[in-house]
Parts: sequence; structure tokens; C-alpha cells
Amino acid sequence: MTVMERARGIIRDAGHVVVLTGAGVSAESGVPTFRGTGGLWKEHRAEDLATPEAFVRDPRLVWEWYGWRRRVVSQCVPNAAHVALASAARVHDDFRIVTQNVDGLHSVAAADSPRAAPLELHGCLFRLRCTRCGKRRDDRGVIDATSRATLPACAACEGLERPDIVWFGEALEPAVIGEAVALASAADVCLVVGTSAVVHPAAGLADLTRRRGGHVIEVNITDTPLSGTAAVTLRGPAAVLVPELLSPDFPE
Repeated sequence: MTVMERARGIIRDAGHVVVLTGAGVSAESGVPTFRGTGGLWKEHRAEDLATPEAFVRDPRLVWEWYGWRRRVVSQCVPNAAHVALASAARVHDDFRIVTQNVDGLHSVAAADSPRAAPLELHGCLFRLRCTRCGKRRDDRGVIDATSRATLPACAACEGLERPDIVWFGEALEPAVIGEAVALASAADVCLVVGTSAVVHPAAGLADLTRRRGGHVIEVNITDTPLSGTAAVTLRGPAAVLVPELLSPDFPE
């Protein structure tokens, strides 16, 4: 039995599957990494711009950066891994996607099926939140950051809007992480795709599944802290391995 065949068998026999994805699932869609080496934008580090303090200090600068990011990501399309995951979630009620990504590609892949929509732990580039009343809205328009007056404003209260993203120094929304914990705690399989498994609390979700007796399957191009405890580790690109893992043996 090959490693892939074993992984397929585990998925096939599972009742509840939760999928945790990270940046690696979007790499083949061309989504760039905005942090770390090569992550400078106009001599600013992402870690210095993606904070509530930076937004209070200079919302125009922060929105200029996010406007650029949105333009870059809007040119990317879901790859075969996004499509395969959305297809599985569309067909199976007990197959849920939880993502650390903010690129919105899982949502694009699942656009025709609300039940296939991902749980976005860290928010989304293409959703805005009012800093005054908290109202949220989806938005894929061009950001005009030429002045403070042209920045996105809430239609309900005229308050300044911000990207609906969890910034450095902010906690994940209790309802969102609570749902993710509940899904992982009830899952028979946690499929971890393209994540370094070092960013908490998301990194602990797979362990919740493992501790309840479930299996962890990892798909990544390199070893991670999760590799030693995973029941099956598949090495290679997500866009190649995920479709093979979920088709044709995943029951419909």
C-alpha cells in the first residue's frame, strides 16, 4: 500500500473531516508572501503596517498598502487544490475548510455553494469592517488612498472602514476560533495543507483531532513541527496532491 493509498483510505472511512490550510495551498495560484524575506513594500515591513497602531497613526498609508495587496491577489485564481477542496465541501456536509489565508481564494472556488464556504480565521482582504459601528461588507473595488477623505467609509454611519483582517496584536474572533475548535475536536480526520503549523492557535487544531483519536494527514512540500505526529505525510505541491487525495475514492 502506498502512502497516498493509505491517506485515501483514512479519508474514505472518515465521518467528519476538517481541513486546515495555510499559505502553501495558494502558492501555486501565484499569491506572494507579504512577510519575511522580500516582504518590504516601499521600505515598510508588513509587520509594521498590519497593526491597529499603524492604522490609527496613518490609515492612508495602511490602506495604500492593502490596496496594492488587493490588486496583486485579485489577479490570482483558485488552483486545483482549492477546487478539489471546494468540491468535497460542496458534496459532503461533514467536510469543512478552515483557512489561515486572507486571499479569499477558497471563497472564490466555493462561490456557488454557501455550505462550501471556508471558515476564515484571519479574515479576508476583500471584506471591510467599520471602525465605528463594526458593520462588515464584501468589497472588491479599487481602494483610493490618495487622501484620508477618499478612504473607504461605512454607508451606515460614515465611519472609517478598515480591512477585515486580524492584525498583529489582535486576538482572533472568539466565535470564529470557537467554531474551528469545535470542528477539529469532532473530526475523524484533520487534513493540514500548506501550513507551517507554527502559528497558534491554528497550529493546535490538528492536535485536538489527534487527541480525540482522529487522524492527521499533512500535505506540504517540506517538514513541519506537525510531521512527526501526523498519521500520513504527503510531500509535494498541494495542487497536485490534494486532487489525487480526494478523487476518485472519496465517497459521494
